Amino acid sequence: MSLKSLLRKKRDKLLFTTPSHSGRLFVFRKLRNLYRFDISETDCYSPQDVLAESQKWAAKIYGTKQTIYLTNGSTSGIITAVLSCTQKDEKVLIWKNSHICHKNAVKLAGGVAVYYDVEIDLEWGIPKSVNPELIENYLSKGSFAAVIVTSPTYEGVTSDIQKISEICHRYGAKLIVDEAHGALYPFFDELPESAVNIADFTVQSLHKTAGGLNPTALLHNNTELDVTHAFKLINTTSPSYPILASIEENIRFLNSSRARKLFKKLVTDIEGVKSISNCDIFSPDLTKLNIKSKSMTGFELSQLFYDQYNIEDERTNEKSTLLLCGLGITTNMLKRLGRALNSIK
Repeated sequence: MSLKSLLRKKRDKLLFTTPSHSGRLFVFRKLRNLYRFDISETDCYSPQDVLAESQKWAAKIYGTKQTIYLTNGSTSGIITAVLSCTQKDEKVLIWKNSHICHKNAVKLAGGVAVYYDVEIDLEWGIPKSVNPELIENYLSKGSFAAVIVTSPTYEGVTSDIQKISEICHRYGAKLIVDEAHGALYPFFDELPESAVNIADFTVQSLHKTAGGLNPTALLHNNTELDVTHAFKLINTTSPSYPILASIEENIRFLNSSRARKLFKKLVTDIEGVKSISNCDIFSPDLTKLNIKSKSMTGFELSQLFYDQYNIEDERTNEKSTLLLCGLGITTNMLKRLGRALNSIK
């Protein structure tokens, strides 16, 4: 039974359980369908068993030893991975400008964070890829429980995960890849190679580019370590089953011919925008458009997009502005973006 089927069966029951809305009191009426499908943990259809089977199915799709559904974002996946492989006072190598959850994870594990730096592309104002030799230089000078690498970055820059993985294993360190912005990678050949079948742990955010609800994500585990205990330490015992079901359906969609057709159309539309733009566009991952104008800063370009063209960007720096093109981006949206870019002198 899928999680979606479970929710359908549950809807017909008289719920004398938590959650106390019983699927009938819609305090926020615009979300009434969510209330209808919001089920309890204590249930004759054993939702935990259905969830376990669904996650086994997902692991087969991705080719991993274990895939866990996350309803608290990639943050919870990073913390789970670090807690699973790090003991008190052990060192973990992390990027000094990484997401705050990397540092927090090491702190929660009682470990010691050691920071490496990444060179900045001065033309675009964005981080470059992680140099494998840099990682080896740190690992060769001491014992590390784990290394965390962000690949891709927000801006779509990827690192050589295969080479970094080989270095980590040579020195006995687990490799954790924050692939939050690469959830599309396992499914589309036009994108960079995913880390899910290379790294020890890979974390992906379905909500960033793959069309998922905020904050749905995945933790992929390729080790023999049991991450269940660590996962339970930081997660609620009452997860949202509608959100869990959305993760299952999101994976099913990504693995479908419909998604491949949609993605090919997205690629065509993005290439169309790039061909007519008066601005410089850098997209190491074609779904991430780093845009630079010769006449204004990235911050000025961001403000112009917002005020004059009703376009909101994802991230901005002094040199460039980043626009994310996930699966929800339509042809009309990209046409409007193209007109905006073409009008900039």
